[in-house]
Amino acid sequence: MNAALPVPKDMATATAPPPLRVDELIAQSPTPTRSFEFFPPKDDAGFAALYRTIDRLRPLAPGYVSVTYGAGGSTRQKTVDLAGRIQNEIGIRSVAHLTCVGHTKDEIGAILDGLWDAGVRNVLALRGDPPKGQSDFVPTDGGFAYASELIAFIAERNSGFCILASGYPEGHIHCLNRVRDLEHLKAKQDAGASVIVTQFFFDNAEFYAFRGAARKIGITAPIVAGIMPVVSVAGVKRMVALSGARIPNPLLVALENVENDNDAVGKIGIAHALEQCQDLLAQGVDGIHFYTLNRSRATVEICSAL
Repeated sequence: MNAALPVPKDMATATAPPPLRVDELIAQSPTPTRSFEFFPPKDDAGFAALYRTIDRLRPLAPGYVSVTYGAGGSTRQKTVDLAGRIQNEIGIRSVAHLTCVGHTKDEIGAILDGLWDAGVRNVLALRGDPPKGQSDFVPTDGGFAYASELIAFIAERNSGFCILASGYPEGHIHCLNRVRDLEHLKAKQDAGASVIVTQFFFDNAEFYAFRGAARKIGITAPIVAGIMPVVSVAGVKRMVALSGARIPNPLLVALENVENDNDAVGKIGIAHALEQCQDLLAQGVDGIHFYTLNRSRATVEICSAL
């Protein structure tokens, strides 16, 4: 991998270090937090490209960045290593994704120990998607069947971790009942989750309805809105099919009219995401989490405009 990037000046010269836990950060921040998601690349060239992306995004002063976890734990060690390097060498607070798929309790315990030893204090706990080639989730013997079980295990094993959970404004693709889906989210909070980060969405009305319903059933944790700027029509259709998110018809028509023009698609995607963010900030969102797809252009343009 490339040599370590220098620590940002404001973090290197601070007299008192900022909190490592995301829940404490959100509680202390006078403005909504902004954060980015990355995934571990497959090879050294990919890591070099990712570090260039992070270098371009660093001046935007993200409150934290999250590092995803491959299906079936396929990027387990890369996730731990990348989260540690981003926090310790680049100087940005890290959140490591952790899933139930393919792991026993002992294996998950070892991963948590590795993260703790690397100084990472934040974990986004997920059930996870089935490994490639499997359509249904099958719990590992000696592991967990639900994210709430994983969250309870983390909270009991080491209370020093801030545990983040995922929320689904349009409902989880495998749970057709939105009321039941919210009950599952409440169970995650009750098990120990203190921050909720949502799946991406393209219609803010879906987010507001979700947030309002969550508050009514006693979910008090900060709810961070997930935003994914569209950069490819084929790509967003594929991700929508996997996530269950809905593309509003006017946006879909506008994108399909320029489907073969990547620059035009990017401009429409950035404009729509920017409008979403401006409206979310006006409506008191706790934070905005950008699904970057390991790219910087769209996120830089949106954050700079904000």
